[in-house]
Amino acid sequence: MHPASPLLFFDSGVGGLSVLGPMRAILPNAPIVYAADNAGFPYGKRSDEDLAERVPAILAKLVERFNPRLAVIACNTASTIALDHARAALDIPIVGTVPAIKPAAEMSNSRVIGVLGTEATVRQPYVDDLSARFAADCTVIRHGSPELVELAEAKLAGGDVSVEAVRQAIAPMIAQPRGDEIDVMVLACTHFPLLAEEIAAAYPGIAQVDGGPGIARRIAYLTQGQPWPDSPRPGIAIFTKDPPPSLGNALARFGIQEVSLL
Repeated sequence: MHPASPLLFFDSGVGGLSVLGPMRAILPNAPIVYAADNAGFPYGKRSDEDLAERVPAILAKLVERFNPRLAVIACNTASTIALDHARAALDIPIVGTVPAIKPAAEMSNSRVIGVLGTEATVRQPYVDDLSARFAADCTVIRHGSPELVELAEAKLAGGDVSVEAVRQAIAPMIAQPRGDEIDVMVLACTHFPLLAEEIAAAYPGIAQVDGGPGIARRIAYLTQGQPWPDSPRPGIAIFTKDPPPSLGNALARFGIQEVSLL
């Protein structure tokens, strides 16, 4: 393994930066390629069949171009639908993103937890399975919010996002039966931790949990003993269509300084 061999992060937009952040804290010198399929955004409104074909095809191009040591599908929607397809198509380790239902159940006192994701993620049988395995004694209330995904993208692009807009996007989950008893909210979309401050202001009595730290630990485990550069190197961002110029500052905060198209 060459020290310059990068970690590849893949998402439909900038949500995967919420996974990249915790990883940087553990592996600060790891070379990074961050790929956003913004031409296909938002994934939550695409069909399962479309994503099962689209995600492995794009990942294959990225792997051929950058020869990463490991790929992270930093998107709950893409992971729940296309992870197995991607693993079958590629011969590198692939880490997926799953809703953090287990830690949420461990944290909850009311035994009512919310799963906040995209429309595609919250309808997946995978969520049923996680709930049955790790939260069988909990009421699990789901809500798919494409509005929150758009708000997160807007925030990273430098736009103003109001607490009220975030509150309204989550309100349908709270309005469901027993929704007022939710004490832990699973952020089951990598975009949503980017709005953690606004969510906390809108719903201060509800704890938040997401998969970012767990994914970072998994990456560290899978790359244990591998060589890294002696110092951090500028990361690369790849988009499938021209991104907003205003994203540059946000990407720079995550150590990404070069932007190009796939």
